[in-house]
Amino acid sequence: MEASEIITRAWLTLIRAPGVGGAKLRRWLDEADGDAARALDTVLGAPAVHGAEGDTLAWLRHPDPKRLELDLVWLDAPGHRLLRYTEIDFPPLLAEIPGAPAALFVNGHSEALLLPQVAMVGARNASAAGLDHARDFARTLAASGLAVTSGLADGIDGAAHQATVAADGVTVAVMGTGPDRVYPRQHRELAARIVERGALVSEFPPGTEARPHHFPRRNRLIAGLSLGTLVIEASLRSGSLITARLASEQGREVFALPGSIHNPLAKGCHRLIRDGARLVETADEVTEALTPMAQALGAQLAERLAQAPPELPIEVAAAPVSSEPAPGWCGDGDYQRLLAALGHDPVALDTLAQRTGLETSALSSMLLMLELDGVVETCPGGRYQRRG
Repeated sequence: MEASEIITRAWLTLIRAPGVGGAKLRRWLDEADGDAARALDTVLGAPAVHGAEGDTLAWLRHPDPKRLELDLVWLDAPGHRLLRYTEIDFPPLLAEIPGAPAALFVNGHSEALLLPQVAMVGARNASAAGLDHARDFARTLAASGLAVTSGLADGIDGAAHQATVAADGVTVAVMGTGPDRVYPRQHRELAARIVERGALVSEFPPGTEARPHHFPRRNRLIAGLSLGTLVIEASLRSGSLITARLASEQGREVFALPGSIHNPLAKGCHRLIRDGARLVETADEVTEALTPMAQALGAQLAERLAQAPPELPIEVAAAPVSSEPAPGWCGDGDYQRLLAALGHDPVALDTLAQRTGLETSALSSMLLMLELDGVVETCPGGRYQRRG
C-alpha cells in the first residue's frame, strides 16, 4: 500500500468515527501536527485520555474495510477530492469559524472555494416574486465576479444556483448529504451543471443520506465560506435565519431583502433587519459592501498561494481581489495574457478562457480585480471590455 493511500485511509477512518465532531477531530489532528496516521495511533494508544470510547473506539480499532474502499473509489474519480484543513488551499474563511471541519469532500473545482463568495439563502416554498429576486441578484452578483454559495435546496437556493449557472458564473453548493447524494433528487441535473464550473461540497462522507440534523451543520459551512449572507425570503421559523445568525456570529455581513408586511415570507427578513442586518434593494449594494473584504481576502490568498508548491492542484492565479495592484502585478504573466485577450469590444468569459487557456474561475477573480482597479468594465450579458 502506498504512503498516500495509508494517509488517506487514516483520514477517512477518523472522519467516519461515530461520535467524533469537528472540534474533537481537529484537536486530535492538531496534537499530531496534522498527521492523520499519527493522530490515529496516538488516540488508539491512549483512548481514555482522548475521549475515545464505545462505538468510537470500536470503529477506530476495526474500521469497515469495505466502506473505506468505497470511499477510496469515490475519491479516485476525476474531480473528486478530500480537501484537508492542513492543505494550503483549504478556504481560509472557513478555517476561521468555530468548529470548522477538518476536511471537505469536494466534487468539481476545489479552487472555486477560494473565490470571494456570497451566500444566498431563503425559503424552500418561496413566492414567485422571491424566486425572481433570487435569480436577478444571483445573475448580477455572478457577473461581478463573486461566487454564489447556497445549499442546493428547493426554492431560493435552487433559483440562485440555476441563475448563476445560466449566467456562466461560479456557484458552490454545500450539501447536507454525502457528496454522492443529491437532495432533493430533482436537483441532480442542476448538481451536474454546478460541477462543471463550481463545486459540490460536503463534510459528510460518501453514502451519507439526508438527515434533519445535517442541515444546520451544512448552514454553518454556507455562512463560513462566504464573506456575507443574503436572505431573500424567510419565515420566522426558516432555516435561513439559522444561516444568517451563524454568519453574524462569525463576524460576516448579513443582508436581507424587505418585503410586503402582508407576506409571511418577509417576516424573517424584517426581523433580521430589526436585529441589525443590512437592508438591500439591489445586488450592487451587496457587491459594494463586500468589495473591501474581497480585496483583503485576495491579498491574503495572494501571499499564501505564492508560497504554494509547484504541484498545488489549483489554478487560482493568486485568487486576487486587491484594492490596488500588487508591486509585481504588471509583470504577472497570467494578467498579461488576460489583458492581451481583452479588447475594447465586449468579450464573453468563455471566449477569454479560450484565448488565454486559463480556468474561468480564475478569470472571474482576475477580472473582478481589474474592474476594481478601473482597468476593466462589466458589460450587459456578463461580458467584459477594457476601459478607455
